[in-house]
This record gives sequence, structure tokens and C-alpha cells, in this order.
Amino acid sequence: MGFESTDPGTVRPGGRTARVRAAVLRAAGDALAEHGFAHLDLADVARRAEVGKTTVYRRWGTVTGLVADLLLDMAEQSLPRTETGSLLGDLKANARLVQRTLADPRQGALFKAVIAAATCEAKTAEALHRFYGIRVEEWAPCVQQAVDRGELPEGTDVHEVVRAVSAPLYYRLLTTGDRLDEAAADRAAEAAAAAARAGAYVRIKSSR
Repeated sequence: MGFESTDPGTVRPGGRTARVRAAVLRAAGDALAEHGFAHLDLADVARRAEVGKTTVYRRWGTVTGLVADLLLDMAEQSLPRTETGSLLGDLKANARLVQRTLADPRQGALFKAVIAAATCEAKTAEALHRFYGIRVEEWAPCVQQAVDRGELPEGTDVHEVVRAVSAPLYYRLLTTGDRLDEAAADRAAEAAAAAARAGAYVRIKSSR
């Protein structure tokens, strides 16, 4: 699933409300990337965004509310899926989009901070799950089209295939620290495609 996007809010309609939201979400993303979730402070975000503290507290209320809105905006602004006409081509496009996002110094740090917060903060975890759900749904049709073309077995869980593409890249980001380059992205896509073709993601019907 791909997450690369423009700065939060930049493609939204004009108006003061939209400009304020864009500035605050951009400031929140910067603060998260620099200092992590534990040090995220609404007053500091307001200062960075050059808006009144009252505005930030009234609209978002809590740090978790602000992070939830940031993730929603990121999901909405992320680039749409690429359709190449082949399963491997589509999965590589997805993997490279994830790779570019996670290898970016700001975006990679931001995702680390949010994922870390989600392990101990229920509302942040819910927002993160919703974010990934949106992105998986965006790319799932590529896999379904491969099923329809006969590239993959009937009954393939298309969502699991999409998740399998990005999983190795997040593993590198969060655990090994190995280089996140296009070669790693392509290997992740190739592995997911091979497993899917072999039937690894076919839904198993429960017996009664």
C-alpha cells in the first residue's frame, strides 16, 4: 500500500478553516518526526503552525485527536494506486511507493513515532488501523483484477496480498534497520506475488 503524498491539506479547497487545518497538521507531522509522540504538545503545535492555542484545543482537543486527524488526512492525500496490467507490476508499484515513504527522513520518522504510540495508546492504534485499512482498500482492486485475469487462484484474499507487500519493508524500518531501497521493495513485491500464485493467500473454508 502506498502512502506518499503532498503536504497535509495542500490540495483541499481554500478558506481559512482549510488553511488552519493544513498548517496545524503539517506542524503536528513535523513535531512527531522530530520528537516522537511522547513529546507532542498541542501548544507547541499551535506555535509551529502560527495559530492560536485556543483554536487547536477547541478543534482537536487532545494529542490523540490531532494524530487521528493527521492519519486521516495522510490516507486521503496519498497517491492513488497504479495499474500496470500485471500483478507483479502493480505490486512493485505499491512496494516502491511504500519504500519511498519509509525511506524519507521525515515520513519514516513520523511513521515510527505513530506506530510506537499505537502500541500503548488505544485511540492512536484505532486511527492507525483505520489509516492502513483505507490504503489496503485502495490497492486491493489490483489483486482482484489479477484473480479475474487468472493470474491468481480463485478465493485469494486480496487484502492479505497487499499487506504482504509492505510487511517486509516495515520490518526493515522498525527492527533490522537494513537499507530501504528499490531492490528491497522489488523483492517484497516478488515474494508476495510468488506466494499468491502458489495459493498461500487462498481463504480456507472452515469445516463444520
